[in-house]
Amino acid sequence: MKKVILVSFSLLLILTSWGANAQTIIKVQMVMGKDSPEYVMATKFSEDVAALTGGEVIFKILPKLKNTKTKGLLERINKGEIGGGIAWTHYWSSYHPATMLFGSPTAGGGLGFDNISWVSWFLYGGGRELYDELWTEMGMNIKGLMLQPQGPEALGWFKEPIKSMDDFREYTYRAPPGIPGQAYLDLGVDAVTMRGSEIFPALEDETIDAAEWCCPLPDRIFGFHKVLKNYYLQGVHQNVVNTDIYINGDLWKKISPKNQKAISIAADASMMHTIAWRMHENGKALKDLTDNHGVILHHTPKDYFVEYSEAAQNLYEEFKASNTFFKKVYDSMEKFAKSTVPFWAQAQSSNAQIGSAYANKIKK
Repeated sequence: MKKVILVSFSLLLILTSWGANAQTIIKVQMVMGKDSPEYVMATKFSEDVAALTGGEVIFKILPKLKNTKTKGLLERINKGEIGGGIAWTHYWSSYHPATMLFGSPTAGGGLGFDNISWVSWFLYGGGRELYDELWTEMGMNIKGLMLQPQGPEALGWFKEPIKSMDDFREYTYRAPPGIPGQAYLDLGVDAVTMRGSEIFPALEDETIDAAEWCCPLPDRIFGFHKVLKNYYLQGVHQNVVNTDIYINGDLWKKISPKNQKAISIAADASMMHTIAWRMHENGKALKDLTDNHGVILHHTPKDYFVEYSEAAQNLYEEFKASNTFFKKVYDSMEKFAKSTVPFWAQAQSSNAQIGSAYANKIKK
């Protein structure tokens, strides 16, 4: 929380210095609370925009409150009732299945993507252009900007250790919405979806007995370790996850081309800042969970990766056959993956091995 206060104070200084020059103030409603990592990085983004535009564009970040409604957020932005919003792209999969390919391509899209290679596709493989096209497909007068890659997400928390998918199927498990959750259902897992704020109470009253949300830092914020102690870090249901910002299209057009470019640069910078910041913070949080809160870190059963990846791929095939734009985006990702993922996988293998060697060394 101290970091959030410091960043907010820095933004206040910028606003004080440039208040007379501020021409456009955009209220941005988040679906995440003030204690969330997403809020920290959104505030950093808004500070960068203020600096790069000389205070001519100000994003006023509004964290989610108890009475804030996620449902209908895009409609309110589309109509101009609110200037902007921040959420996870895949939240809108009921509007269009292709949102999953931008927000949460389950199991790496079946194409070997991680968040780094996904960002490479987005910036240099045609993904950004298709993302712009997505809003037209959805019939939304919205300009979207990708802000925060945050995967890979953990498989999650369990009451007792699991050794196989058969053990997994014994649990009632909080899963993400859309393709990730559907893949679990197809595997026979008793998967249910609920908002992040509902997970801890559901664990306490044993409505569910296993859950995923994200990663060590946000999981610790929600307090899941107070109820469950068995934690599985390796999961593939959301090994790629992205948060984005939505700006009313008419409002975006009123911003000068120079400032539009500045905002886009700040958004691209936010992706790198988010990857770096979350890596550091998740590492510290995981160490705290295992050293100070009795959390036991386990290796995910091997049959999970095989079964889940197959279930996700079956869903991709269904959507490709039924939705033209979904197929267009997927084909773009596949073309990129064929030339880039084999290289990146081999390069990352070296990094994983030296990292694992060091992790094992300091365990002793």
